[in-house]
Amino acid sequence: MTERERMDSFLFEEFKSGNSRAFDKIFNDHYPNLCRFAYSMVHDQDTSQSLVQQVFINLWESRGSLEHVERLIPYFTAMVRNQCLNFIRREKRNTRLAEIPANSQYDNATQEQIDMHDFEEHLIIALTSLPERCKMAFEYSRFENLTNKEISMKMDISVKGVEALIGRSLKLLRISLSDYLPSSKKSKIKDLILFMLRLAKV
Repeated sequence: MTERERMDSFLFEEFKSGNSRAFDKIFNDHYPNLCRFAYSMVHDQDTSQSLVQQVFINLWESRGSLEHVERLIPYFTAMVRNQCLNFIRREKRNTRLAEIPANSQYDNATQEQIDMHDFEEHLIIALTSLPERCKMAFEYSRFENLTNKEISMKMDISVKGVEALIGRSLKLLRISLSDYLPSSKKSKIKDLILFMLRLAKV
C-alpha cells in the first residue's frame, strides 16, 4: 500500500466515525479527478459535477454503514461510474418516451420493448467498461461459448486465471446492472440477465 493509500484509508475511517474535516479532505483530494472521469462518460461539465456531488452526498448519508476501504480511488471510481450509467439510462429512457406520439397506443408491450432496449443499452455500456482482459475472457465464454480450458489456451493463461477474470467480470456487471437484478418482472430481460450472469462451468 502506498503512502497516499494509507492516508486515504486513515481519512476514510475518520470520516466513517463522523469527522467532517476528514470528509472535506477526501472531497478536496478526489473531487477534481472524479469530475473529469464523470465528464468522460456524460460529456457535460455541470452534469459531471452534479453526479459526483451526489456520490459524496450519498457517501456522507451512509457513512455509518460503510465497510472498510483501503483504496479509495477504485472505490470512488466505481461509485461515480454507476451514478453516470444510471444518469445515461434515465436520459435515454426519457428521450424515447418523449418521442412516442401523443395518440399512440402506449400499452404493456410498448413498455416492455422500451425496458428491453434500455437494458440492452445499459448492458453494452457495462461490457465496454470492463477491464480489457476481463472483457475478453467474458466474451469468449458468453458470446463464443468456449470452455474455460479453451479460453485459457487462447489467452495463454491458466484455467484458474480464466475463472478469476470471468468472476471479476460477473462481479462488476452485477454492480452495473444492479437496478435490473432484484425486481425485473419482464421475462425477456430475466432470460437475458440469466444468460449473461450465469456462472461458468468448465
